[in-house]
Amino acid sequence: MEKKKFDVVVLGGGPGGYPAAIRAAQHGKNVALIEAKEMGGTCLNRGCIPSKALIANSEVLAKINEAKEFGIEVKGVSFDYGQMAKKKDDIVDKIRKNLEGLIATNKIIVFRGFGHFISSTEIKVIGTDNLIVEGGKIIVATGSEPRKMAAFPFDYERIHDSTSLLALKSLPKSMVIVGGGVIGCEFASLYATLGVEITILELLPNILPMEAQVVSEALAKAFKKRGIKTETGVKVEKIERNGKGIVVKVEGDRSFPAEMALVSVGRKLNTDGIGLEKAGVLVLDNGMIQVNSKMETSIDGIYAVGDIASKWWLAHVATHQGIIAADNACGEESHMHYNAVPSVTFTHPEIATVGLSLEDALKQGFKAIVGAFPFQALGKSQATHQTEGLAQIVIDKNTGQILGAQVVGNEASALIAEMALAITNELTVECITETIHAHPTLPEAWLEAAFVAEGLPIHLPPKVKQTKS
Repeated sequence: MEKKKFDVVVLGGGPGGYPAAIRAAQHGKNVALIEAKEMGGTCLNRGCIPSKALIANSEVLAKINEAKEFGIEVKGVSFDYGQMAKKKDDIVDKIRKNLEGLIATNKIIVFRGFGHFISSTEIKVIGTDNLIVEGGKIIVATGSEPRKMAAFPFDYERIHDSTSLLALKSLPKSMVIVGGGVIGCEFASLYATLGVEITILELLPNILPMEAQVVSEALAKAFKKRGIKTETGVKVEKIERNGKGIVVKVEGDRSFPAEMALVSVGRKLNTDGIGLEKAGVLVLDNGMIQVNSKMETSIDGIYAVGDIASKWWLAHVATHQGIIAADNACGEESHMHYNAVPSVTFTHPEIATVGLSLEDALKQGFKAIVGAFPFQALGKSQATHQTEGLAQIVIDKNTGQILGAQVVGNEASALIAEMALAITNELTVECITETIHAHPTLPEAWLEAAFVAEGLPIHLPPKVKQTKS
């Protein structure tokens, strides 16, 4: 079999792999990129981008339905989900073609096929291309896929994972979503806006269980207002098909019928079957590859990035890791830090967080306090009829350092960037209050929350001090 040698070989063309390949090429290295499926990985083709395209469509519909609040009469509103799905596919295709062009302009050689290690320096590729690729340095970025469970047998007609659900061309009337994490809540919000009757079943006490309590409670309240049913603390035992759809059975002899089910209970890491044992790479029991802050594995010259090497299963984390790994692979020392990772949930309302929650900060020993400001009290929010939610800053009371931030509401995904920058650069709350924020804008919420954290609120009444009787 033919063998080709490269300075750097990247296994996987998703949001961790292709940026690693580009950065290595920028260092002047001869780079190969191996990908078995579509370039761009799960995020572009089966996750972030297609789901956000559909969410954008639903937001337009929601705004039209709210037009009366703005003094605008709109009659006979309807939508064609098939056209929405086609637009989603067109967007994905366009971005993928642009990405493939970007990779080509960086003179990266792409091999199409499934790659697996046959030694610590060689990867055998089987597929459209069949050869052995040898790398001076190798970066593994194989990602993850929806986890399969025997109790929830996917048939991809009535019982779906997130990938197959995105391929729908028409909508059911009702859906049960098993799992109230980020993916489950995003799909719940999307389909509820499009008129699907939604029920979320979550094992833990709250939806979005990994987020701060105030965030989970805010979304649960918003979902209830929109008619999305949520059942928490319930254990799903099995899902059965019947003539009309499906029935989800939970512990306690309860059943939830619907036309369709989405199972969103985690993802499986793609570390099996890629020959890591032949390379000598240490893989933990949960399938994760152990790495250090340079994204180096247990074997010199092999790096790992993305879902397979991090507790943060986020595309932007994978991208940053890919750049860190490529820098180190090319001889430029660089380290990964996780103290300011922004996370966004594209529900209605949007949710975004970064750094520590109040609960986590207290557990870590900080004398932490929060400053929170409701969008209801923000002029821009009132003007645009988007008053749902709040922004809050978590600070160390002793030093004023910003430890974390959470925002629930309109444009949360954009708002969180200011706090990510502040935490990365170890800024204090005074840095926010001393920065002039334009009026009327949504980022004023951070200014107001910072004032509250300092105990000097401008647009909220002062707190009444408690006195002993």
